Amino acid sequence: MTRTRLLLAAAVVGGLFAAAISGPAAGPDSGGGASAPEAAGAGKTRTCEAVVAGLPVRHLLAQLLVVGVDAGDVKTTARLVRTEQVGGIFLGGNATAMLRDDAVARIQAGAELPVSVAVDDEGGRVQRIDALDGELPSARAVAATSTPRQVHDLGVRRAHALRARGVTVDYAPVLDVSEQPDHAVIGDRSYSADPRTVTTYAYAFAAGLREGGVTPVFKHFPGHGHARGDSHRVLPETPPLDRLTTTDLVPYDGLAAFGAAGVMVGHLSVPGLTAGRPASLSPEAYRLLRTTYHFAGPAVTDDLGAMRAITVDHPLPEAALLALQAGADQVLWSSGGHVEDVLNRLLAALGSGELSAGRVREAAFRVLVAKGACRA
Repeated sequence: MTRTRLLLAAAVVGGLFAAAISGPAAGPDSGGGASAPEAAGAGKTRTCEAVVAGLPVRHLLAQLLVVGVDAGDVKTTARLVRTEQVGGIFLGGNATAMLRDDAVARIQAGAELPVSVAVDDEGGRVQRIDALDGELPSARAVAATSTPRQVHDLGVRRAHALRARGVTVDYAPVLDVSEQPDHAVIGDRSYSADPRTVTTYAYAFAAGLREGGVTPVFKHFPGHGHARGDSHRVLPETPPLDRLTTTDLVPYDGLAAFGAAGVMVGHLSVPGLTAGRPASLSPEAYRLLRTTYHFAGPAVTDDLGAMRAITVDHPLPEAALLALQAGADQVLWSSGGHVEDVLNRLLAALGSGELSAGRVREAAFRVLVAKGACRA
């Protein structure tokens, strides 16, 4: 599609979207959007409905993306945020390169709305600031050697360290219930083979993160601990849903009472629920999360760009669309790039009716509330 056709499509979709959503319209001289300083200031005083209604459609769709970036390339990341206004960035294995000095602040400066800065700092095999602020033990190790209060306090300290470096979201803790050996797919990333122990320790760590100013994201719904296979290589299959409800899903019973947090939906085939599709692309999985477990916060996919459970069947733009159609609020890919392709596909889907304006508005509202970008 040529640039002229894309601009025309954006204009048409913008009109359709504005007519479809409810909430206050943008002011007559706003042009449907705002400069970065104006929007950032407005986010602190305006309702999220007003912010959703006032953003250009492409920027609104961009709020639903969490894009992996090269932590060693601050200039490219800052340009990505400034030009595409993505809602979030993800810092993977070499995160320390971007968590020094004022790099994150420089990236945030180009954003109309706050950018969520996410890491997956679980402890043990999966941690991102150990070279800067010390190591965290694995989940299994802390459950075996610490009290829940100590784990809570560990979460507070880790959140303070993350927040001081500009991180706002941690894709942790792991709610998976597993007795796998330590170095299996989940293994020692799980607190325990006992759902009650997982619940106690995971929520303690999550509460500490939140108290320290970092949003926790529980994972991997609806439960990876007893799944066969590694989603980096294949689509894993879990036990049937009726078994999950008495084991792997038990820790999710506490979601509604816990409050502000996110949930990561895994690339998991669940007999009796997802009909062979990955949960991350399954409307039934998101419906289970919302209606049975009463989760009201943002749901983010596991990595759509680097895991063969998805990539073997779905190019990234299609996977992102399928996830949002199914009920995801944020789509994540760690591999970076492809932002223009993804946004073009979502924009076209919105124009054709494949993706509803109401679904976009719902997702954007949850994302903006979770980021504290506006008043709920």
